[in-house]
Amino acid sequence: MPEHEDADDRPARDAGRRSGRGSNRSARGSGPQSGSDQQGSDQQGGAERQRDAGRRGGQPAAALDPREAAREICLRQLAVRPRTRLELATAMRKRGVEDEIADEILDRYDEVGIIDDAAFARAWVASRHHGRGLARRALAGELRRKGVSSDEVGEALDELDPDVEEQTARALVARRLRVESNAPPEAVFRRLVGMLARKGYPPGMAIRLVKEGLAERADAAEFADGIDPDALADAALDPDQR
Repeated sequence: MPEHEDADDRPARDAGRRSGRGSNRSARGSGPQSGSDQQGSDQQGGAERQRDAGRRGGQPAAALDPREAAREICLRQLAVRPRTRLELATAMRKRGVEDEIADEILDRYDEVGIIDDAAFARAWVASRHHGRGLARRALAGELRRKGVSSDEVGEALDELDPDVEEQTARALVARRLRVESNAPPEAVFRRLVGMLARKGYPPGMAIRLVKEGLAERADAAEFADGIDPDALADAALDPDQR
């Protein structure tokens, strides 16, 4: 034992050596995994990532039967809102469903009443007229683009009372006139007639209702008096419609 080391220093020195050996063993234990362990961990992580990606993309983890996959597509579409037959067929075609399988699914849905284009058209007319103020022409265009037949479109539009349609147009004009209270009458006239036209109202009705609304404003009464609805409506029509 060196002369300068006291007996009381030996326990501390030995304890330090034992602690050092323990730290070395811990460091070795926490080092890189063996090749087989690392490979297993990577495979497990890859599988979990694939499952997560499948869930995020809305796809089932395992491949579905083609008919079951087609039904899943339709049910997801119908969970958002009612759909026409054409809308569901288009959704399935975009996802690669064969036409034969799509027709089979849609025929079955027709039989049990899950899809009903006539009922869809009636509900669409009521909702879009009261909610957006759309008139017959605009509603007919929307329904045809969704694949509803002309007969079913006509039947749905027949349920829209002409008097109710005009009352809706009149309310739209009154609401817009409150917003346009400081604008020149000429500009207000053009904007309001254009608004009603975009919503599908006939030119004659649109011009007449806007004229009546402007006539009630003191600053626009003279301008409104000079408006000839019939002449302007004829000018707005296509030559074949005159």
